[in-house]
Amino acid sequence: MTFCMPMQRAGKSVVRRLGILLVCALVLSGCDRGPQLLTVKAVAARVPSLAPFFDEESGLGHDSTVRRQQPHSGLQAGNTPGLYGGTRKPTICDVNRLKKFLTDPRNDRKAHVWAQVLKISQDEIPAYLDRLTPVLLRHDTLVQNHDYKKGRAAPFNSLLEAGIAILVDEQGLPAVKCSCGNPLRPFAGDASRISVKFENGNKKWDGYDRASLVAVKPAPRRIEQLALVDVDNPDRGITRPAGTTGAHDSPFDTHERHKVPEVAGMGFGDASQRLADKGLAAAYGEKGPPPDDARVTGSDPAPGTELEFGEYVTLSVERGTAGKTGRGSGDGTTGETGEGRTGGTSAPPASGSTTPGGSGQPPPSSGGATTSSPPPASSPPSSATSGGPPGASRSSGSSESSEPPPASSASASRPPPAVSSPPPAVSSSPPTSRPVTSAPVTSAPVTSAPVTSAPATAQPVTSDPVASDPVASGPVAGEATSTTTA
Repeated sequence: MTFCMPMQRAGKSVVRRLGILLVCALVLSGCDRGPQLLTVKAVAARVPSLAPFFDEESGLGHDSTVRRQQPHSGLQAGNTPGLYGGTRKPTICDVNRLKKFLTDPRNDRKAHVWAQVLKISQDEIPAYLDRLTPVLLRHDTLVQNHDYKKGRAAPFNSLLEAGIAILVDEQGLPAVKCSCGNPLRPFAGDASRISVKFENGNKKWDGYDRASLVAVKPAPRRIEQLALVDVDNPDRGITRPAGTTGAHDSPFDTHERHKVPEVAGMGFGDASQRLADKGLAAAYGEKGPPPDDARVTGSDPAPGTELEFGEYVTLSVERGTAGKTGRGSGDGTTGETGEGRTGGTSAPPASGSTTPGGSGQPPPSSGGATTSSPPPASSPPSSATSGGPPGASRSSGSSESSEPPPASSASASRPPPAVSSPPPAVSSSPPTSRPVTSAPVTSAPVTSAPVTSAPATAQPVTSDPVASDPVASGPVAGEATSTTTA
């Protein structure tokens, strides 16, 4: 008995230890289920970089203080009116000084690395800088930053505080941080899975709000001029031609009202650009922006509604094209930054209300409601039939053709009917009135000759198979859904 007691105690101790190890293993396995948080280093305004490309004490650029704006979503197009701010002071960014520094033979190594980051050749640096435009951030903005360490570029994800001076390229993407000359690239992570680190003098700034961070995706086409808000006087706007530093600025009144243009029937990218030309911003209701070629079916507010500069117009696009978000407009951002606050899952109808939002019910389609009856079997579906872009109708057809057509299974199970009693859809009705499954394909001639003049077995089938017709139970490409963009 005296020998068994220690053995029992030892057994209980082992069991207890195994239980603790099992609990730890379960906890660790649960922690590994979700993706790891992406570390993002905060970069505050007027705080020098630890390893800059350019000596910040030389006055290459100067940050400012701005009033932070609440963005409509976490992903903004580079041509969004009011995305960036400006000032009438000429010292925001000295592009000529940066050009001299990077073309100086003594800085050849830095220039070579700098050009590599921006995917240009070293000889292209002067011309590239001439196409950039100085602006001030109006939002805390996510980018991929680059320090210069040991002769190489050291990339890191960073959050630039609103008020930092940067240079943007011809599509509105951040390209250079002015004060240190560090090259910038689009943020390529998921903004909903980040951990912002405030360190090395970059203390958490006043007004910091995790829900107000933005990333920038490229504009749908080259920007001719940027519509900025004067950070010293928000009632005044600044029109700055791309590639200029302020000498050719022209002011405008930010309270002047602009009519919402007609954009139904346009691609999403072209519609967004038309709104931007009017000083209005495009919004979308989905988690990510639709592809640029997604067909717009309506807007909220409706065309003709007057809005002030920078207000948002929610665009609705066809359901068949809205899901194919090629976020990738060349930027990692882009979907990249799918914050859960990019708008929700449904957009408001084109009801003519003056603010984005609404009931969330999809508006009626502005075109192509012909999908309730199938098209003729002798003609394949086209973009005109589906109401969407050519690419959308082709993709819809290809997805449906992978399923076996109903008629083929019927023909395999029973012989074709006698020639003397052809299906009425062939002899007397237009193709659109014939149900898709009314007869096997091989049983009816499709030529203009009478049915009784040629047996069905001797006449080759010249029409497209039934599988080319849209299946009534499949997705309707002309049906509209709401999406929003900013």
